[in-house]
Formats: sequence, structure tokens, C-alpha cells
Amino acid sequence: MKKWMCVCVTAMLAVSMLAGCGGRSGSSDAVAQTTKAEKESRTEADTKEQTKTDTKTETKEQAGSEETTGTEGQAGDSWISPEDLEAAAGEHHVKITVRDYGTISVTLDGDKAPITVANYLKLAKEGFYDGLTFHRIIDGFMIQGGDPLGNGLGGSDEEIKGEFASNGVENPLSHTRGAISMARSQIKDSASSQFFIVHEDSTFLDGEYACFGYVTEGMEVVDAICGDTKVEDNNGTVARENQPVIESVEVID
Repeated sequence: MKKWMCVCVTAMLAVSMLAGCGGRSGSSDAVAQTTKAEKESRTEADTKEQTKTDTKTETKEQAGSEETTGTEGQAGDSWISPEDLEAAAGEHHVKITVRDYGTISVTLDGDKAPITVANYLKLAKEGFYDGLTFHRIIDGFMIQGGDPLGNGLGGSDEEIKGEFASNGVENPLSHTRGAISMARSQIKDSASSQFFIVHEDSTFLDGEYACFGYVTEGMEVVDAICGDTKVEDNNGTVARENQPVIESVEVID
């Protein structure tokens, strides 16, 4: 009971900054987190509408001196070639190895989120994620990583189109426990390299974030990271010296 109440309080106070910036736009990413109590009392439509409203309200507070640029709905997938998309089709398997914790095996769905999967596979094959960290962790919600700056404000050189319903893309994948999804700013086409793994069901994110696969083995690693990692505030900020290190993201097929 105490743990559940703690999660609720954390969720209520935390402003959910689900990514750093997209490399080119310099936008900082934010979305308001909905509490379990709120999710139970709201209708699905109300939840999504409130998420959108909270996102716009909280972004400036989260960004600090970082400016947000770009236009919502702006296409960000022009760099991905037809060959990239063709190669991303179907299922793909990756292994995320976290120092001192173990390996998280993930199956990516290139049919439901082809642009997102193509981007993630490209970065992984280039070794982009090797040596980066999980810089933001909220027990009962998610672990977020893939930022080269390690502070939520970094990303790769390219931004991609957001593959989710509010951006005009049909994506039926849900943010249940074990989902892997792309973090972004309030700009819908701003995801780049930062991703998060859902610790406990967070389906209020459906339609607003690009889920692109699921953990098939190693959720005990996610559980341990959530349970062990010291955070600095209710937003899940992890000091550099305490950030779990991603030793590698290996593409199996």
C-alpha cells in the first residue's frame, strides 16, 4: 500500500520530460504525467486531451534556457530512404546490455512503426547508443535513455516523424509494461535518439508517443534499475555518476 501511494504521489508531482532535444531543432521535450487515480477517474478522451494541455503548459518550465523551435506536425522522416523502410519491415530483435544489471531483449515491430524502427536500427548499428546512459528513471512509470548529453537535452543528428494517432499515423501498439517507445518534445516530429521502456502500464501515452516494440526477456533488469537507482527529484532525474550505463544495443536480426 505504501509503495502504491508513493508511486501516486511521485506521478502527481512529476512533470514527465520524456526526451531530450531533437538534434537539429534544439527543442526540449516534455509531457505531463497522469496519476493512477486520474487515469481511473477520467474517460480515455479526457485523459488524452489533458495530456496535450499539460504538455503545452509544462514545456517552458522544463526547458530552462533551452529554446523550442520548429512547427508542430513538421515532417522529420525525409532522411530515411525507401531501402531503410524496406529493411525495417517485419520483426527485429535487439539486445540492450546494461552494465552491472544484465541484458534486456526487445522485439521491434517494423510493420507498425517502420520509420521509428528504421531510425533505431540505424543508430544501434552505428554504435550510437554504446556507452550512453539511462538519465531519467521513475519507478512505476519508465526508464529513459539514449541521450548523448545525459541530461535530457541531447539527441542524434536527425529527427523523425512521430508514428502515433494524434500525428495522423495508425499505430495500435500500446504502452503496457515492457513497451519501448520514443521520447519527444511537444513538437510531434521531434524524436531522435532518446527512448524509454515502460515499467508499469502507462496506456495514457497511447496515441501520443511512438511505441515500436516490447521487451521479451529481461524485465527483471528494468525492475532492478527502477528499484536501485537514486534519483534527485520527483521527475526522475539521475545524477551523472548514478546513471546506469548502456554498454551496447546489439541488433540480432
